[in-house]
Amino acid sequence: MATTSSTQTKLRAEGFSCPSCVAKIEKQVGRLDGVDNVQVHFASSRIEVEHDASKVSVDDIVSAVAKAGYAAKPSAF
Repeated sequence: MATTSSTQTKLRAEGFSCPSCVAKIEKQVGRLDGVDNVQVHFASSRIEVEHDASKVSVDDIVSAVAKAGYAAKPSAF
């Protein structure tokens, strides 16, 4: 029986201008295979993603945010 470990990745995003940005990013990142949960915090420009690191990398997540039209980079907090 294979076990999957969930990784939590935090990103800082730039370019948020409206609350609808949140839905765009959540939809784009949520489509990735291996992403379990996405939470975008509009006020702090923070994106928290729970994902299976063996299926989707941080770079994949950053690329998905870029496809939604925003810049993001990994953050420690």
